[in-house]
Amino acid sequence: MPRRGENIRKRKDGRWEGRYYVQEAKTGKNLQRSVYAKSYGEVKVKLSSAKLSWEAMEKRTLNGSQIRFSQVAEEWLAMVRSEKKHATYTKYRMIYEKYLCPVLGRVAFSEWDYELLTDLFQKRTIPLSDSLQKSISCVLNQIRSYAVSHYSVSLSPYSIPRYKTGTKPVEVLNQSEQARLLQYLYQEMDIYKLGIVLCISTGLRLGELCALKWQDVDFEEHLLYINATVQRIAVEGGRAKTILLEGSPKSCFSRRKIPLSDELEKLLLPYWNHQEGYVIKGRKPMEPRTYQNKFQKYLQSAGVKKKNFHILRHTFATNCISNGVDIKSLSEILGHSDVKITLNRYVHPTTEIKRQHMNSLSVIYGQLMGQS
Repeated sequence: MPRRGENIRKRKDGRWEGRYYVQEAKTGKNLQRSVYAKSYGEVKVKLSSAKLSWEAMEKRTLNGSQIRFSQVAEEWLAMVRSEKKHATYTKYRMIYEKYLCPVLGRVAFSEWDYELLTDLFQKRTIPLSDSLQKSISCVLNQIRSYAVSHYSVSLSPYSIPRYKTGTKPVEVLNQSEQARLLQYLYQEMDIYKLGIVLCISTGLRLGELCALKWQDVDFEEHLLYINATVQRIAVEGGRAKTILLEGSPKSCFSRRKIPLSDELEKLLLPYWNHQEGYVIKGRKPMEPRTYQNKFQKYLQSAGVKKKNFHILRHTFATNCISNGVDIKSLSEILGHSDVKITLNRYVHPTTEIKRQHMNSLSVIYGQLMGQS
């Protein structure tokens, strides 16, 4: 039997049930809610807690639309800091402070409109790249979702307007540039030059190469294990503005093993260090910016125009496709979560490859004409 005024009763299955009634703020409907426990005392505590939680949520619902964007954003960033990698938090913090806070920081959610959001991307002296617009939209949507779930803010569904600036064609080193660069690297080879050869031969990212340790090079199994990456990130409250941070790779798929060719093993063995240490710099990871500068000097000495270090990864992927490597294998070597990423972002057929395909068609047509 329920006790008077408590709405607590023992069910036939042996559990205790506590009921309470609430009114939905949006519809005004009265709804029944229940909590369950193994004992009367436990369900009584749960019932009291549930009522208080509902009242607190209703209060936040009523006031949620008046909450400023900056308050919710700071709460969300604190959650990101405790749950995500520090590099992820740093990136989100930078995007919020540089692009979102100046426009939306003092704005209450009740004051949001399309024109305000459009200003984020359209009214700028320097257009934002497609990639940066996508990152800003991602952060903005996550803060918006946090406001909806934690403050019951009522926001109509909409897509954040972004403006296409035109995707820049991704460059690869052509055959002549590859030949000149490799010929230079093989002359008076050292560990720094070998690192460039390693990247163009395996598709390693710059941060992954700088974090590579000798313990990750398995000569018995002929494998290269990618377990870490390094990057320079901003810090808060310290004397230095940035620090070099070693951490896990970009994603779980980036933690991978890459087969080593016989040629790479021959090049690596003379530099092999029996003690634990980093492949490129020994006792500590290589500074990515310093290595990027070295790469530029190598290009200049080889008579190749200035290129971003990532072009080595693009070139590796294109060479693999040119030599018949299947997309699934290439995707796993590059550490991608989906083969679509490999196809859309890293596979760039060269003019030479396209010409070969066109010539193969000419052969087929010639055979057909001969048959006729």
